[in-house]
Amino acid sequence: MIEGASAGADSCGSCSDRDCSTSQRKDGESDRDFQERQKLESRLCRIRHKVVVLSGKGGVGKSTVAVNLATTLMLSGKKVGLLDVDIHGPSIPTMPGLDGATIKSCEEGFLPVDVGGMKVMSLGLLLRNPDDAVIWRGPMKMGVIKQFLMDVVWEDLDYLVIDSPPGTGDEPLSVCQIIGQLDGAVVVTTPQKLSAVDVRKSITFCRQLNVPLLGVVENMSGFICPKCGEVTHILSSGAGKSIAEDMGVPFLGSIPMDSEVAEAADKGRVFVRHYASNPTAGIMAAIMSPILALDEKDVLEKPVETGIEKEDKHMRIAIPMAKGKLSMHFGHCEQFALIDVDPVEKKIIGREDVEAPPHQPGLLPPWLAERGANLIIAGGMGQRAQGLFTEQGIDVVVGAPPETPERLVGDYMAGTLRTGDNICDH
Repeated sequence: MIEGASAGADSCGSCSDRDCSTSQRKDGESDRDFQERQKLESRLCRIRHKVVVLSGKGGVGKSTVAVNLATTLMLSGKKVGLLDVDIHGPSIPTMPGLDGATIKSCEEGFLPVDVGGMKVMSLGLLLRNPDDAVIWRGPMKMGVIKQFLMDVVWEDLDYLVIDSPPGTGDEPLSVCQIIGQLDGAVVVTTPQKLSAVDVRKSITFCRQLNVPLLGVVENMSGFICPKCGEVTHILSSGAGKSIAEDMGVPFLGSIPMDSEVAEAADKGRVFVRHYASNPTAGIMAAIMSPILALDEKDVLEKPVETGIEKEDKHMRIAIPMAKGKLSMHFGHCEQFALIDVDPVEKKIIGREDVEAPPHQPGLLPPWLAERGANLIIAGGMGQRAQGLFTEQGIDVVVGAPPETPERLVGDYMAGTLRTGDNICDH
């Protein structure tokens, strides 16, 4: 168990709902169990989305996917936590360069390590010697995972990404049982048949535990030559996609082998952040879009007032256009349609078309902010550009189809906008 962690907790004060199950003692529940459950659930209710990354087999790059998924969400302006529950092989601290980092404590519990705004927790950050072997049985592992969720001060998060060890054993089972309600699982495989067969076991595991399946990612799908860019399929290809289709699970996409992905991990630099111009980083970001859509769905289920003072009760959506429809390449559009919307009535109340300014790096975010835009619907946009818009208080939706502005805005307000890959040429 983690030294110094407290078992008790004050009464849950995270909300004012008197009917909340957290405030109600269960039949036969001891004082200790009641207090622990209150503390755990009060932590979890401050985390909007919990996503677990699984693999049926080791060595498929699951941790690489988890780290880059969490970072992509953070770069999109979300508050993100990354939890490593691989007790025996905690590799998460190495990838963002946290070797040597230490965990600090406060009155409320343990403080996760902050990496550029992302909160990270791993048993690897608690070991005195990184070469120490953790030799624990199931109950002790479950106890530590429970403490990671109960005693770590995660605070308010949009997403908690949980990196689970391979297989369907103690750790992933503990996560599912303790959290109770996961928003979904991402299953990672490599393309050859031997690895992809284990995808079936992970999918069956999720279905038996009622965990929604967000999709399958096929990693190491072809090798990109660093000199000529030619893709060579060292491993067989397509098995992950085939099994996903066969079992009725979304296929999120394929990530090629890229020497810079390995270089980033060895240097302790997150790939999608520090190698953003690499085409593989764009592929990764596009694969993550369905996970981002979890948050978009929540926004659409409420009055849409993101980034706007409530008393204004209207929003302005910017649509990059070419020939009257959405331009698939954001930075090279001919003009912008600025659509004024009443989010309460969910209807368009006005439209202004303006010519796009000359293409200059970094110009569009402040230019659109000055014109009152607080949301952009785009076909494709690079990660750096998305980060610049977030700094201006402008939300971004990418992967939209080439439709008219009124159609896109209408679908967005109705919650029926279908988005695909983030099509961006840089």
